[in-house]
Formats: sequence, C-alpha cells, structure tokens
Amino acid sequence: MANALLELRDVEVAFTIGKRTYPALQQITFQVGEKETVGIVGESGCGKSLTSLSVMGLLPETAAMTGGGILLNGKPMEPASRDGWSAVRGKQVSMIFQNPMSALNPLMPVGKQIAEMAMAHLSVSKQEAKRLATDMMAKVGLSRVERLYEDYPHLLSGGMMQRIMIAMALICTPKLLIADEPTTALDVTIQAQILDLLREMNRSTGTSILFISHDLGVIREVCDRVIVMYAGYIVEDAPLEELLDHPKHPYTAGLLQSLPSADKRGGPLYTIPGRVPSIADRRSGCPFAGRCPSVSDLCESTTPELRQTAAHHRVRCHLYADGGMAL
Repeated sequence: MANALLELRDVEVAFTIGKRTYPALQQITFQVGEKETVGIVGESGCGKSLTSLSVMGLLPETAAMTGGGILLNGKPMEPASRDGWSAVRGKQVSMIFQNPMSALNPLMPVGKQIAEMAMAHLSVSKQEAKRLATDMMAKVGLSRVERLYEDYPHLLSGGMMQRIMIAMALICTPKLLIADEPTTALDVTIQAQILDLLREMNRSTGTSILFISHDLGVIREVCDRVIVMYAGYIVEDAPLEELLDHPKHPYTAGLLQSLPSADKRGGPLYTIPGRVPSIADRRSGCPFAGRCPSVSDLCESTTPELRQTAAHHRVRCHLYADGGMAL
C-alpha cells in the first residue's frame, strides 16, 4: 500500500504465566491506509483487542511483543518512555474503549476530561480547551453541552458516555482512531447513531479508523476492508464487498452464515460448532482445524501460510495452497 498510515509486520505477542510462555498473536501483518476504515472481526478470544492494545503500547503486564514491528507513517512505534508514548497516544493515535463507564474518570466532570486531553496535547489555555471540548461535544451529537460539560459520568446514558469517549478520542484530530467494540451493549438506535457518527468523522476529518467487532453485521456498515482473525492469526483479509460475496476461509463463511436475514426469520440461526481455543489449548497445525468442516490430515499437522489469492485478497487455508503465492 503506497500510503500506509499504520503497518504491522509479523507482530507476535505472548503471555508469560508462571514459568510458561503462551503465544497469543502470531504473524500479524496488515496495513491501514490514509482515510481508510479497516475492520477486524472474530469471536471473543481471537486476538482483536490484543492487536489494538499492541498498537497503543497498552499490553497487560503479563504480555509482551516478542517479534515483528509496528510502524506509523513509516516510523517505528517504539517510544522508550512514558513521555514518548504520551506524544503518540491521543495526538497521533486515539482509542475508543469497549466500556466507557470503566474508561471515564468517575470523579471528574466529563467535559473537563475532554478538555484535559486538549490541554495535554495542543498546548492551549484552560478557556480554549473548554471551548474546543464543547465544540467537539456538539459535533458528536450531544445537546446542551455547556451544562453537560459539568456532569459526571454516572449521570449519562450509555450512548452519551460513548459519545463523550468519541469526543475525547477526536479532540486532537488524530491520524488514526481505534474503535474497540464501540457499540457493544448499546441499543439498536444508539448503535446506528454511533456508526453514522464514525462514518461522518472519517469523511470530515480524514481520520483513519481501525474498527474492532465480533459482529460482521456491524463491520459491513462502516468498513472499507475486513480482517478476519481466529485464535491469534489473521485467517482472511479482503475488501468488504469481496469478502461478503466471495469468502474463502471456512471460518469467514461460518461467520457470514450465522448472520440473521429476512429469509431466516422464524428459524434457528447457524452456529459454528465448538469454541475458540484458549492460548493454553492451542496446538500446531491450522488454528481452525478443530471446528472446520473441510479439515484434512495436513490441517492437523501444518499451519497454513497467509496467501494472496487475488489482487487484494489474502487467506490462511490449505484449500488455497495452489491458488496463490505465500506471503
């Protein structure tokens, strides 16, 4: 990609528990272009959030990046200090966390939390920071912002808190916004409003978005391209319409088959048999072998490589061993 804003190159992350080390992310390679919205989809435990935390330098204490590299605008994201990371987080890369109630400070008015972000990164006065914060609160669809500025998080609904988180993430006009399950636990109406807001922010500010979800139905509403993850691996990566119309990996096909639709009304929805293996239960071979309807002996013994099967389509599956070049 000529204008790659974010690039992950063979990123590996492992957890150390006691005296044992467990690989959690393996061979994670992808790019996010300027003004592009890329979705990462997969069930819980597939490595989606861990990938985003790797980009933000917020891995848990028991986890560490053990291989590969992450680049922003072609430069390695390897700040050596807390101050170095502070210059990246918020100003260049921002994140909307899954649970706004736990991400917001319960002891500080929500408007002041947004203003504090502006003062930290934009070197503005307290008065100017308040003006920027109330302006951004209005842009994300909140009303009576002068009064809301002084309210505490517990006084807000889930949808309002999520908008506060979005305002906080966008106050410094970052180059990249990471949205980790931003519509989880919101009702359908508020979910649609949040998705509309993210689309509008992408168009108006040019901010690239890395959108993480377990729901392909949500992903298809906002994303240009989709990365499917399973058990710590990327198993498929393609433009949205290509992925929806021509899924290649059996896991992707299963996710699409499980989506509700009008013709399935009244009947049971499809579910993929089994579950995602924990990091302690993962074995050699294809990570999806234990749940795959097309499994073979090769799948049980050998991990497939990520292969290019079309101009912008990659898949990690032995079914396509002769259909593309290994990356």
